[in-house]
Amino acid sequence: MTTTTARHTWNFFRAGGFDQVRLDRGADIAELGQLDQKLWVALACPTHGLEFDARTLELLDTDRDGRIRPPEIIAAARWVSGCLKNPDALLGGAAALTLDAINDATAEGQALLGAARQILGMLGKPTATAITVEDTTATAAMLAQTRFNGDGIVPAEAAADTATQAVIADIIACCGAETDRSGKPGVSLTKVEAFFAAAQAYAGWWRQAEGNRGILPLGEATPAARAAVQAVQAKVEDYFARCRLAAFDERALGALNRQEVEYLAIAAKDLSITAAEIAGFPLARIGAGRPLPLQTGVNPAWAGAVAALHELAAQPLLGARTELTEADWLALRARFAPYDAWVAGKAGAAVEQLGLPRVRAILAGQSREAIAALIAQDLALAAAFNALSAVDRLVRYHRDLARLLNNFVAFRDFYGRKQKAIFQAGTLYLDQRACDLCLRVEDPGRHAAMAALSQMYLAYCDCVRKSDGAKMTVVAVFTGGDADNLMVGRNGVFYDRQGRDWDATVAKIVDNPISIRQSFWAPYKKFIRMIEEQVARRAAAAEGGVTAQMQTTATGVAQAGPVAPPAPPKIDTGTLAAIGLVLTTLLAALGGIFGAFAKLPLWQIPLALVGIMLAISVPSMLIAWLKLRQRNLGPLLDANGWAINARARINLPFGGSLTSVAALPPGAHRDLVDPYAESQAGRNRLILLLVVLAALAAAWYFGAIERVLPGVLPKSGWVQQHAPAAAPAPGAPSGAH
Repeated sequence: MTTTTARHTWNFFRAGGFDQVRLDRGADIAELGQLDQKLWVALACPTHGLEFDARTLELLDTDRDGRIRPPEIIAAARWVSGCLKNPDALLGGAAALTLDAINDATAEGQALLGAARQILGMLGKPTATAITVEDTTATAAMLAQTRFNGDGIVPAEAAADTATQAVIADIIACCGAETDRSGKPGVSLTKVEAFFAAAQAYAGWWRQAEGNRGILPLGEATPAARAAVQAVQAKVEDYFARCRLAAFDERALGALNRQEVEYLAIAAKDLSITAAEIAGFPLARIGAGRPLPLQTGVNPAWAGAVAALHELAAQPLLGARTELTEADWLALRARFAPYDAWVAGKAGAAVEQLGLPRVRAILAGQSREAIAALIAQDLALAAAFNALSAVDRLVRYHRDLARLLNNFVAFRDFYGRKQKAIFQAGTLYLDQRACDLCLRVEDPGRHAAMAALSQMYLAYCDCVRKSDGAKMTVVAVFTGGDADNLMVGRNGVFYDRQGRDWDATVAKIVDNPISIRQSFWAPYKKFIRMIEEQVARRAAAAEGGVTAQMQTTATGVAQAGPVAPPAPPKIDTGTLAAIGLVLTTLLAALGGIFGAFAKLPLWQIPLALVGIMLAISVPSMLIAWLKLRQRNLGPLLDANGWAINARARINLPFGGSLTSVAALPPGAHRDLVDPYAESQAGRNRLILLLVVLAALAAAWYFGAIERVLPGVLPKSGWVQQHAPAAAPAPGAPSGAH
């Protein structure tokens, strides 16, 4: 007979344009493994850069890869639900876990309950009925001071005698350290076994050579002698090869000894015995069958190395001599062949840095057994300490897991707006706005490449806290107001989740529409800004040209005396023609516009103006509306290492709640009189006068005044008086005779 698990009934709420699961019951958390992961908002999040308890995230990250994924979340939810009598206790996120809430019906629950009471007893609170994260943290600090903590890793301080402590230090130096629960470097049984295996191999390798004159022809002096031979081996073989070539053909002797011109080039410089030019010359003067001198006639750059060869190797092995034949050299190399083979088969290299005497002393002592006994003593406490660690895990999950789920499986905290989400780093105050959607960023350039797809206006800010020199970078999302006064270099204040204030400077901006209202005026602002930039650029260029001309003229006057008057400037007919064409086109366009307006009834003219403004602004507003509808939180979090599994939209109403714009408080009184305000009366009168004159001129030009007031400023009479004479018809008499 087979049984099937009853399917859990889920409840959902809608926010951000998609359905999100409600985790309102302990059973929802216990049965989280049944929820289709396609309905999870996130499938991964980083363990750093979040406003969440770092230790809890570390416990959840069981594979230690720096990311938390659904299998780890499900395992944690299942474990903590089984450790509690009622999983509903997880929903409140209480800091204290009552001992009565622990499920003592299971063996694991009984162990947890006993460990919790042991912790409270260690802290001097044997009658306490609840345990907190602070209690488990304090216990961990106490355990850090103990010699043994059940993790199977012992630091050097765990040994009572200095000899064993020294051996543990040697193991760490040769094989690396492991960190125990107290945070101290130590060694495990695996490290100890590896160290002593290497020590025995190293000692055995040395036993092969000891007393063997074939391997160590000079005993302990053999390594130094072999090093002296290797130092000059290439140059010695080069010398004898040159001598053999000279014996083959004496005509090559000059080239083999280098040309005189090469010596002249060196002689022209400051000579140095180690100069590269000299070191490249042969060891000694080349001759057919000539032996290598060991004392005199040696290349000065190699004299020291040849002397070491003579003293350490040639003389002890070949006897007293002042020169070395090629046969002697081959015999000398052959004496070191067994040594070279022995060195190539070296074993236990990990402990070589300690030296053979120290390795043998360690192997002869009882440190191996002593360290193994310390590790066994430490492991005997593993069960008790693991239970204490499990209590810390249980208390942290009891306090933090439900909140993490509402920022991972669902984004209830973010869309609920009752408390900040774990990815919100704080609030940025800048340009009379407060931005609540701020995230920590490690690499702004890399982050912006992905975050730009969110279709949101982003400002990357470098934050510094002068009190302690701390630095960080945040990205703030602007979803209210306009972007007219936002620019790189502006300063603001950032308040983190702990309430600390940071100096914030805008370092990078990703430009996207903020609101439809802003997009209505955007074309006009861009046009005015373009005109201002063009005027400023032309003015700067003209000023620079005038300044340069004045400097040139002044220099010419000072150097050449009286200056002839400049020639009259030539008229550039091409430029005049281009200007005339532009003005003609502009006047024709304006004339067409005024003509169209003149034909309209007066009540339709305002409607026509509104229509023109809409024709200019509607495309910009449409583009902004489309982008605002596409605002998506996903790319912003994905760029920070999340794996967002939904299109988490930020629509206009919700975006307005994320950025608050400055407003006077209710009941505030405002004095509208600004004693230092600039007077606009003269400017306003001038603008009004120009508008009236332009309107009258247009009305007269298109005959509106003549139609309304016949006989007053008739346009037709003026045209008849100033119109050019008509050309005579073909064949007509040209005039009186």
